[in-house]
Amino acid sequence: MQILLISFIFLLVIGVPIAYALGLSGLAYFYFIHPELISILPQRLLSGMDSYAMIALPLFILMGLLMNEGGITKRLINFSLLFVGKMRGGLGLVNVISSMIFGGISGSSVADTASIGAVLIPEMEKEGYPLEFSSGITVASSTMGMIIPPSVPMVIYALIADESVGKLFLGSLIPGIMIGFLMIGITIIISYLKKYPREEIKLTGMEIIVRIRQSLVALIMPLFVIGAVVAGIATATESAGIGVLYALIVGLFLFKGFKLKQVPSLIRDSIQTSANVMIIIALSKLYIWILAIEKVPQMLSLFMGSLDSPVWIILIVVNMVILLTGTFVDVSPAILLLAPVMLPSMAVIGVSSIQFGVLLIAGLAVGLVTPPVGMCLNVASAISGLKITTIFKAAVPFLLANIITLLAISFFPQVTLWLPGLLMK
Repeated sequence: MQILLISFIFLLVIGVPIAYALGLSGLAYFYFIHPELISILPQRLLSGMDSYAMIALPLFILMGLLMNEGGITKRLINFSLLFVGKMRGGLGLVNVISSMIFGGISGSSVADTASIGAVLIPEMEKEGYPLEFSSGITVASSTMGMIIPPSVPMVIYALIADESVGKLFLGSLIPGIMIGFLMIGITIIISYLKKYPREEIKLTGMEIIVRIRQSLVALIMPLFVIGAVVAGIATATESAGIGVLYALIVGLFLFKGFKLKQVPSLIRDSIQTSANVMIIIALSKLYIWILAIEKVPQMLSLFMGSLDSPVWIILIVVNMVILLTGTFVDVSPAILLLAPVMLPSMAVIGVSSIQFGVLLIAGLAVGLVTPPVGMCLNVASAISGLKITTIFKAAVPFLLANIITLLAISFFPQVTLWLPGLLMK
């Protein structure tokens, strides 16, 4: 076990990508400890990716790419302006609301930052908002992208936990919306304290109707995709396929945001992104197998069961571990590292796999906005030209919404279990 951990940490320190660090440390373990098992490693690697549920992954990614390329971002911003544009700090509120809606379409926080940030960060700066505020609120609100369903990380977790994708989608809906409303409240307070500008919006009744009509096609997409799973009409994979077809029709014929000749390049992008995740999954499955051989999950479960501490203290420690891991490890590998180790011990203290899944992903979402990895920080930095540390400082007040929601998920199970229990048996 020491060889596994020491080699893994050493490879990370010298800058080896985490997927290959997992694979090489696993290979070192088998070479020195169980050389007789080396011949079956290729089979274990392939079996790690051999899952019907994984077909949903590239489809959900492609769906988000198609909708984004189709020009949905501008329509969502125009729609949001109808409700909060005249309030002080209106563009900040639009930023949060757009992220809530966009999160239900793309399933990716990084895509949220790139799409909404590219439009709103320059626009907010032009209207007199500090660049730090514009960038900070953009990255913080984008954390909802991987929490509000459909969510790509939820699909990955469902594969590891052998849990229903539909139940996880429903379980994450209330926490995702909760983060959004808390961020709206924080934005209103900051905007009035700092006296940020109001937007002068004068629209005729017909213009309002046109904006709503243009946005409705995009707004019903999450309901369309998630509803098919919840109603039992389609599996998550089939629902993702339906979503791709819907996004293709909307983007080509209604929004006319892209042409048919652009579709192959979008498919290629989704395949490349999915392949990166698949490599991580395959190599992390090898790591997970080693942990199972060494009985690490069982030992952790016994340790948790033997602790003479209240459950709330254990949950706070678990939250701290998740937040710390998210700071240094990207979302997909972090899920694949933590879920198999922690799931059995969570069951011991009465935390369901759905509650833990939402807790895990909501906690890791914060890592996208924290240095040194912070994928969303890097995207926003490229758009704004600010340092990632400057953007992080501006995002901290908004991340209070994430922390409050994280504690609610931890201590009030019904936040994540009520909707799945109500709509899915």
